[in-house]
Amino acid sequence: MKIVVIGGGVVGVTSAWYLTKDGHEVTVLEAREGVALETSFGNAGGVCPGFAGPWAAPGVPLKAAGWMFKPSAPLKIRPRASLSQWQWLARFVANCTAARFAQNKAEMQRTAHFSKACLVQLREETGIAYDHGTGGVLQIFQTEEEAAGGRRAASVLAKMDIPHRLLSPGEVLEVEPGLARSDVPLSGGLRLTTDETGDCHLFTKALAGLVEQAGGRFRFRARVAGFRKGAGRIEAVRLADGEEIETDAVVMATGPWVDLLRPLGIRMPIYPVKGYSMTAEIVDSEAAPRSSVMDEHSKVMITRLGTRLRAAGVAELAGFDRSMPEPVLRSLRARVEHLFPGAARYEEATYWHGFRPMTPSGPSLVQRRAFPNLFLNLGHGSNGWTQAAGTGRMLADLVARHGE
Repeated sequence: MKIVVIGGGVVGVTSAWYLTKDGHEVTVLEAREGVALETSFGNAGGVCPGFAGPWAAPGVPLKAAGWMFKPSAPLKIRPRASLSQWQWLARFVANCTAARFAQNKAEMQRTAHFSKACLVQLREETGIAYDHGTGGVLQIFQTEEEAAGGRRAASVLAKMDIPHRLLSPGEVLEVEPGLARSDVPLSGGLRLTTDETGDCHLFTKALAGLVEQAGGRFRFRARVAGFRKGAGRIEAVRLADGEEIETDAVVMATGPWVDLLRPLGIRMPIYPVKGYSMTAEIVDSEAAPRSSVMDEHSKVMITRLGTRLRAAGVAELAGFDRSMPEPVLRSLRARVEHLFPGAARYEEATYWHGFRPMTPSGPSLVQRRAFPNLFLNLGHGSNGWTQAAGTGRMLADLVARHGE
């Protein structure tokens, strides 16, 4: 089939990879000048199926209310005169029950672990390189309350047969010796031994090259304006300049940008949750993290990507606000520098922000919708890098089951 994939982030490119491997004639349309220049560009770098779970959890609404006026809070809700924001928040709160949390987490875990297996297989088959590491991910705790939460998480992981280790403060320093230079108190840690790290942007660029080698096409600066419908199907994708690209099927992999679906009568429960990251060159390898550290106290994740240190955190519900507030950036740098002093050229760090495509429940949406030839691969939230390979494979299988 001729298939148009809209969106050149990691989800769109992995979808294109599996569709091309299945023998389809694939064209990827991307509004930017290259792949992975939006949400996929500067994320934390963790491929973390062990941490996959919904943000909507018991107790989160109360915590969020208390964080609203704290400059360094990990979650910030900036109320706007936006019906979509309030509708999304209402659905988010409705999912903060123990029963829904358990159901949503189980679904996200299945997808994330399947995706990890797909990523490993893809890497072995292609030899793709993206500054990846297989040293696991370490979650560190500063207070006894956080350590207790880690023990509860470990019991859930044990029931799901997910490899992990609970660590004492001393064992934390054995896994990540760079933390010994910090004066941040530690109450313990939880290590996900089979989680991985890697640069999502490098991966997506490399995979796009493999898609092209396999016969796929990319069109950049291609802004989609709408669709031409006929006989109950989508017959063509219409670009902003009036060009129409005829197609047998359409895949939407546009991250949080879902307004294109509204004229088709489809309203997606996806909200752009803004996050920030900083990247700095490592100057002292011994002082830097060996792999990836998730600081439970600040919700900041710090990852070694080759010769670079990447730190990402903060979640803002403020629509598509592209501002970069200095207090947020200073707080991010201060926490990383506090944990790993002297590890990197923090004074020369570069900063980035992106919009996580969050569903109120947590799980991503891989489905056929409204038309027999319209397929969605959306709503990955903060797990896009973790889930991309798996949902790309799932999407290709879905197309195969319903294709002509």
